[in-house]
Amino acid sequence: MLAIDVKDLRKQFNVQKNREGLSGALKDLFKREYNEVTAVKDISFQIPEGEICGYIGENGAGKSTTIKMLTGILVPTSGHIKVNGFIPYKDREKFVGGIGVVFGQRSQLWWDIGVIESFQLLRKVYRVSEQDFRKRLNELVERLQLGDLLNRPVRKLSLGQRMRCELVASLLHNPSILFLDEPTIGLDIVVKTEIRDFLMQMNKEQGTTILLTTHDLQDIEALCSRVIMLDDGRIIYDGGLDELKNRWSKGREIQFQFARHTPIEKLKQLTESLDVTWTPENDVTAKMWLPHAVNVSDALARVVGGVEIRDIKIFETNTDDIVRGIYQSGSAAVSKETSQS
Repeated sequence: MLAIDVKDLRKQFNVQKNREGLSGALKDLFKREYNEVTAVKDISFQIPEGEICGYIGENGAGKSTTIKMLTGILVPTSGHIKVNGFIPYKDREKFVGGIGVVFGQRSQLWWDIGVIESFQLLRKVYRVSEQDFRKRLNELVERLQLGDLLNRPVRKLSLGQRMRCELVASLLHNPSILFLDEPTIGLDIVVKTEIRDFLMQMNKEQGTTILLTTHDLQDIEALCSRVIMLDDGRIIYDGGLDELKNRWSKGREIQFQFARHTPIEKLKQLTESLDVTWTPENDVTAKMWLPHAVNVSDALARVVGGVEIRDIKIFETNTDDIVRGIYQSGSAAVSKETSQS
């Protein structure tokens, strides 16, 4: 079953042109001119139930606009959307009962009242029975360790505490799909890890479908097996995270620390039939660079069999470097062609 089905989705905005100078400002008062900006350009994708999918791209790529259309906040200019079988902007009342939304920079909690009072108001909004609400709330409060926070006003919470409460607020009505827009922005590594672990556990136990937009690619690596990458309103990659790494990473580096001085010529001889590059760091340390075509085990076996080694470290190209490289090099167009072949 499909949780999200998007076909040829497009969103255009009319943005006012501001003419220069006093005369331009006066003209704008009486006759405004507009530029048409296309934020999302005929994108199509499907997300099956139970999948955690990362939705990534640079600022202005169209991520938040897509999320707003998928959650019914914006009406598409053209194209088709179905989320949980509903058209979000048409079937609003029925639709919202099956989704949860967390916008990292906007709160759905009331600033000056206690957290538990916000939760009670949301219970009424989503028409959750008192019995179901109590059961669900107790589970979520225990998992996210919020017991001490329930009676505090939201304005007195730290950012990490507030984000955990935002997650509970989005899940009180037990939605089958969760939309997360920058949920870990500004959080320290401990809170990020807690939230990632919670989301992974919830997905495994309850099969919750999650669409995650983030600039923190460690969120993607920790949670997602699939990535959809946007650039200028178009999908330039849709596939597995491992495939993205294999296709676009520059390879791996292995650092060797030897028991005694080892000439670089000897290391080159040991690996002469492999397409690797050696770089000496000092008398007892050197790095070997391997493209993905070279088998790591084979390369390691040759070195370990020929010299005495004290320590080995393997460095992978991380996802941040890969994504940055795709955007900067203009290789994204190639990735689109390759991913569709």
